[in-house]
Order: sequence, then C-alpha cells, then structure tokens
Amino acid sequence: MKAALLVESLTGNTWNAAEMIGDKLQQERWTVTGMSRVGSPDLSSIQRADIVLVGTWTHGLFVVGQAPFALGNIANLPTMRGKKAACFLTFALNAGKSIDKLSTAVGQTGADVVGGLEIKRNYLDEHTDLFVERLLDVVQLS
Repeated sequence: MKAALLVESLTGNTWNAAEMIGDKLQQERWTVTGMSRVGSPDLSSIQRADIVLVGTWTHGLFVVGQAPFALGNIANLPTMRGKKAACFLTFALNAGKSIDKLSTAVGQTGADVVGGLEIKRNYLDEHTDLFVERLLDVVQLS
C-alpha cells in the first residue's frame, strides 16, 4: 500500500505524530509517497497514494468550541474521489467532536473516509500505534 500524509501542526505534535505513523507504516512494508502541509499539498504524492492520511490539531477553548484547525483548507483539498482516506488529530485536554468534523471535511473532497482517531499529545507513541493498527485492519477488510 501507498500512503500520502497531509498535516497541519502548530507546536510540532501533529507533525511528530504524522512522522511516527509514516515510520510505523513503512515497518509494515507500506510506501509513504510524501508528507506535506494541508495548505500546500503535494499533489503528485496524493495521486500516487492508495490512501491519504489527513492530520491536524484541535483548536478552541478547553471544554467548548473545539474544532480541527484548517477545516476550510481541508474541505478545499483537490478532489480525491476514488481514494480512501483516514483522519487523525492531536489534542491536549478535550477534542470534543473534532474527529467527526475532520472526517466530514475530508469526505467533502470525495474521498472514502475509512476511519479516524484522536491522538492525545501526551500519548503520541501509544495512540499512533493504535491508529496504524486500526488502519491496517480496515485496509485488510477492503
């Protein structure tokens, strides 16, 4: 399988999570076609990929108003009709319904969103393991 990663990061946590996910997928013999920012996506890496992994961070107040950062940019990504996609987002205290909002925005590109996971910034290693494990399970079922 080939995966492209599109990432937005403020403090580096989401970028680190994306690198960890990419490394773990490569250990499973996947190819990472590229990793770029959502605001300036590497279109050729998306085109070469079987699945696009979109990650961002959660912004808003600690207990209300949480949302994935860059929703407008994500919803305006190039059409990914026919591509599978999975989402992840990092958060500090409470992500609210951010993963649902992120999945909806990615789905607006025409991609078939096969899952998503919230990654708490204090548990990057454990949660990226879980993301990859779930992703591998979903891909094997399709």
